[in-house]
Amino acid sequence: ELQQKVEETEVLKMELQMLETERVRLSLVEEKLLDVLQLLQQLRGLNISKRALGKILLSTLESCRDPQPGKAQLLEVLDTLQQELAACELLHKQPLEQAQSPRSLSNPLVISC
Repeated sequence: ELQQKVEETEVLKMELQMLETERVRLSLVEEKLLDVLQLLQQLRGLNISKRALGKILLSTLESCRDPQPGKAQLLEVLDTLQQELAACELLHKQPLEQAQSPRSLSNPLVISC
């Protein structure tokens, strides 16, 4: 009976470790998604065309067509999309006053480009 309890404890420890790993993975996805959404909001404020956004999205999906081994595909797509959006020329051309608006300074998750 003691051996059975020890085995059950080991199984529970393994399950807990798997849950913790999944929690960390989901946390990373959430952070990356927030970054992408904030960049999209910034570009929306700069009146970027739907066509330009569509090109960025299609470029992202094209570059992530063949997933890299060992990398979660969802995180790879979000990471690539974040990089493509951050590289958008409109974000780099905005006036300094607009880039440092009180709204964006109050949010610690805003990406400075």
